[in-house]
Amino acid sequence: MKTLLAASAIATALAFTPGAGLPVVSQAQASEIRYVVNNLPVTSYDIARRTAFLKLQRRKGNLREQAENEMVEQALRTVEMQRLNVNIPKSAIDENFASFAQRNKLSVKQLSSILNRSGVTTAHFKEFIRVQMGWQSLLRARFQHDAKMSEQDVVQRMLKQGGDKPTATEYILQQVIFVVPSAERKAKLNSRVREAENMRARFSGCDKTHDQAKGLLDVTIRDLGRVLEPELPPDWAPLIKPIKEGQATKVRTTDRGAEFIAICKAKLVSDDRVAQMVFTNEGDMGEQAKALNDKYMKELRGRSRIVKR
Repeated sequence: MKTLLAASAIATALAFTPGAGLPVVSQAQASEIRYVVNNLPVTSYDIARRTAFLKLQRRKGNLREQAENEMVEQALRTVEMQRLNVNIPKSAIDENFASFAQRNKLSVKQLSSILNRSGVTTAHFKEFIRVQMGWQSLLRARFQHDAKMSEQDVVQRMLKQGGDKPTATEYILQQVIFVVPSAERKAKLNSRVREAENMRARFSGCDKTHDQAKGLLDVTIRDLGRVLEPELPPDWAPLIKPIKEGQATKVRTTDRGAEFIAICKAKLVSDDRVAQMVFTNEGDMGEQAKALNDKYMKELRGRSRIVKR
């Protein structure tokens, strides 16, 4: 399935000119609670940072009012993420932040400096990224639930396409994790990445990874079993799809440490389950995504307690 929010706020949030006379805002300003959303406070400082964010985007209109509305919505989404146990790893947020900087021809340090000098702050932007990523995950899950096709729907779609069932790649995957305890992450992560890259370079098949890991400390190997292409985790799918059976993805850092995924086997399959998944996930979801987003937010507002102070 394509990204649910085609014009993702993460990708377009800072349409700014670097270094264009940005104001310096004190980080030590007083903060008062302005809203309480299901026991989650939204402070005047939160709203001030979002107002600075909107200025950086060159938004028009009443920026203070827009900032208040956005922070209430962000609080609603945060509470819903907590309710459904949606957790975004810090490593994924940092990767997104670094990619954003690169797309804007900035270093991470330069981007952080711009955000901090403008009054947005790096912390506020990273929290914005975290909630956007979590919300995408919730929308994706809601869409797949709402759009799940019945067997009759699948048959009708196949008849329209000449009676042929669609195919999808079925993978048998293995995950190799070089574990790094959170307390030791700063000291050990880089060396663990090098260890993982060395093992990946020597990878020659899933039946040999356990032997390769012998003698290595804190290495976990997980057999993930059979996974259809539409079921691949969004953060791993772009790394898995381009490679072939018997190969391994590049090493990624995650909250667990340094890891890669190996493709033990890959083959095209075609059955009713595949048809159901492919038909459910195909197509341009732009307009449907917006409608789903609006519907979901309306539901959250309707069942939430929002108190303005």
